[in-house]
Amino acid sequence: MLIAFYDCYKILNKVYSDGTYLKQAMADTQIDPKNRAYTTKVCYGVLDNDIALEYFISCLCEKRPKQAIRIILKISMYAIKYLAAQPYAVVDNSVELTKKLGKTGASAFVNAFLRKFVSFDFTYPDGAEGLSVRYSYPEFLVKSLISDYGRDVAEKIMGANGEITTVRFASDVRGDEYLSAKGFDFIRLPFENAFIVDGFRRNDDFDKGIYTFQSVGSIAICDVVECGENLLDACAAPGGKSVLLSEKFKAVTSCDIHPHRVALIREYASRMRRENVQAVVCDSAVENPEFSGRFDAVLCDVPCSGSGVIKDNPDINLRRKQSDVESLNLTQYKILDNCSKNVSEGGRLYYSTCSVLDCENDEIIDKFLKNHNDFKVMSVSSPIAAVNKKYGVQFLPHLSYGAGFYVCKMEKIR
Repeated sequence: MLIAFYDCYKILNKVYSDGTYLKQAMADTQIDPKNRAYTTKVCYGVLDNDIALEYFISCLCEKRPKQAIRIILKISMYAIKYLAAQPYAVVDNSVELTKKLGKTGASAFVNAFLRKFVSFDFTYPDGAEGLSVRYSYPEFLVKSLISDYGRDVAEKIMGANGEITTVRFASDVRGDEYLSAKGFDFIRLPFENAFIVDGFRRNDDFDKGIYTFQSVGSIAICDVVECGENLLDACAAPGGKSVLLSEKFKAVTSCDIHPHRVALIREYASRMRRENVQAVVCDSAVENPEFSGRFDAVLCDVPCSGSGVIKDNPDINLRRKQSDVESLNLTQYKILDNCSKNVSEGGRLYYSTCSVLDCENDEIIDKFLKNHNDFKVMSVSSPIAAVNKKYGVQFLPHLSYGAGFYVCKMEKIR
């Protein structure tokens, strides 16, 4: 356990102290292979429950411990409370980790804190603050969810299971036969060659393009997009939607503003053997005369708060603020407004996010339609459960296999 805790500490220290995103911190850190699954679970779990863990520390400490000690305490509390690890083993290994990090003077404090934590009867605050702690969601987001959906549905959204692995196979591979041959239990999704698979781990077939990992929400959005000739994927990195939609279109132009992210799209398309995807560096918020009226379908999967995928991206708990959402709203509208110029007459314009907030979804569409009478909203349906909003369809984590996505389809009127 000590080695695993040490690996967790190295990763989480990069996240908390250096501002590194978790996935990058894990990729950059040498991890003991025997403990990789456990280390991954703990790191994701600590960040997913960061607000609650910070609350526990505040209840038990008059003075907030320094960063290194807080990380040790969070790893330990998560193991005890959420993984049901034996308290005595956690305490002993946490004390040893404290010493290993050269913090011997704090080892007695760590020991005393964790022993007190094991028996302490915590009570939660009232209202939105209490829900923020209980579900470890930013308080501003709790208030927004309650405002948009009411308290009951807001709690269902926050309490939904996000630990779902979705595997999508290449079109020339029978995914069910592949999984059965390897002894996996799976749930067949109502999408072509897509499955929820418990305990699936990446192997060499990933690099061969046999399969890829793609969220249910991402696949559901692609399912809404109709077949066509030329698609512009305006905010495409890392490329999952572009690659899947390349099976519906003769040509896909995939854009991202950052060259290193465009490289990710190219790598993704190459791995999955899709030759009709062209990835280009492009700012989709700025008019590009070469794109004007050129595409019969444009997908704007815009930057957003990520409020629908917090379980998959727990960094959001640490970084996202109300002011960020307000800034994102400006970017979202700007991209949609600009990309609408690239739709040919009779073509389709799709707007999507991985957000569950109305201010990033229907409210952006409402503003767009007020300024664009050359577009009309089209009905959207999906084979998975979702909520019909005024303009689009909202996938919610507790209804839609953990997916918190939104999509709206519009037509450019001839």
